[in-house]
Amino acid sequence: MVFKRYVEVGRVVLINYGPDAGKLATIIDIVDQNKCLIDGPANLTGVTRQVIPYGRIALTDLTVKISRNARQKTLTAAWTEGDIQAKWDATSWAKKLASKKKRATLSDFDRFKVMVARKQKSSIIAKKMKELSA
Repeated sequence: MVFKRYVEVGRVVLINYGPDAGKLATIIDIVDQNKCLIDGPANLTGVTRQVIPYGRIALTDLTVKISRNARQKTLTAAWTEGDIQAKWDATSWAKKLASKKKRATLSDFDRFKVMVARKQKSSIIAKKMKELSA
């Protein structure tokens, strides 16, 4: 298996633990073999510049062309130029997280409506399959 996602300056990461969990950020600098410096940019993602351990981030396939220790203004320009947020929203990973979040906010009645819709769908499919096999 060949690795394709490396810890590098400009790599877009998803924070998976802590107060910023679920937000995107960019690696600005590597501190040591256990930690890196990340920045949102704060005006786009809400993540401020901070040192974070590698265990609390997940590397994405997205990268931004920036230099080491780039300023927030430079990072914001690179994010908008690279259209990173739109690229992230188009990934299956982001769609899965969005559906998970939506499912978590459903009320009891919403879950009931989903169950009824699934039953109706499977009933229609079963009728068609029976019709085709006969």
